[in-house]
Amino acid sequence: MNLSIYQNPAELGQKAGKTGAELIRKAIQTQGFANIILATGTSQFETLKQLLTEKDIDWSKVTVFHLDEYIGLPITHPASFRKYLLERFFNPIPQLKAYHLIDGEYDPEKECERLSTLIQKHPIDVAFVGIGENGHLAFNDPPADFETEKPYLVVNLDHACRMQQLGEGWFPNLEAVPTQAISMSIRQIMKSKSIICSVPDLRKAQAVKDCLQGEITNLHPASILQEHQDCQIFLDRPASSLLNKL
Repeated sequence: MNLSIYQNPAELGQKAGKTGAELIRKAIQTQGFANIILATGTSQFETLKQLLTEKDIDWSKVTVFHLDEYIGLPITHPASFRKYLLERFFNPIPQLKAYHLIDGEYDPEKECERLSTLIQKHPIDVAFVGIGENGHLAFNDPPADFETEKPYLVVNLDHACRMQQLGEGWFPNLEAVPTQAISMSIRQIMKSKSIICSVPDLRKAQAVKDCLQGEITNLHPASILQEHQDCQIFLDRPASSLLNKL
C-alpha cells in the first residue's frame, strides 16, 4: 500500500486520475485491452474528471464494471449510480469497448449472477475505489463479508452508510435512502491487479485512520486494502488529518 497526501480534492483527483490512466495504458500496451472498475459518489468527481482529459487512451479497448447500485432505485433518480456514470463518464466516451452497469431494478439475485459471470471473464487491471465514512469498501458495510467468493452480492446498508448518502445531498430524507444494494464483494475487488483509492474530505478522516493505520478487520472493511500488492491511496489534507506521522 502506497499513500500520498495532497492539498485539496482537485489535486488529489488529478494525481489519482493520471496514475490510473497510466495503468490503463500499460495494460492495453501489454495485453491489447484493459478491464477496469469505476466507483461513484462525491469522492470520485475529480478522479473521473481527470480520467476524461487523459490523452492517448484507446477507450475502444477498455471494458468497465462498476462497484455498486441501490436496489429498487430508478435510473432517473439523482442518486442512481447508473445515472452518475452515464452522465459523468460513459456518455462523454461513447467509444468504450463495453460497460456493464448494475441494474438495481431487476431481480437482485439474478443480476448478481449475470454480473458475476461477466466479471469472471474479465480479470480486472485497475479498480478505482473510495472509502466510506463507516470504512466501507463499495457497499460492504461493517461487518463486511471477507470470505465470500461471490463477485457480486446483495447487501444491507447500515445507518451510518445511509446517513452519508443523505449528508452528501443525494436524498431528501433518511426514509428515502434505500436499505439494500448490490455490491461488488471484497474478494472480487482485491483480485484487481492495481487499486486506485481516492479519499477526500475531513468527514472521512476517522475511517482513513481506522482503515489505513489500524488492524485489518471486517469492522473496518477498507482495512483489507493494506493486504493488496499494488494499492495506491490518494488523500487530501483534511482526510489525512488524524493519521499518525508517516
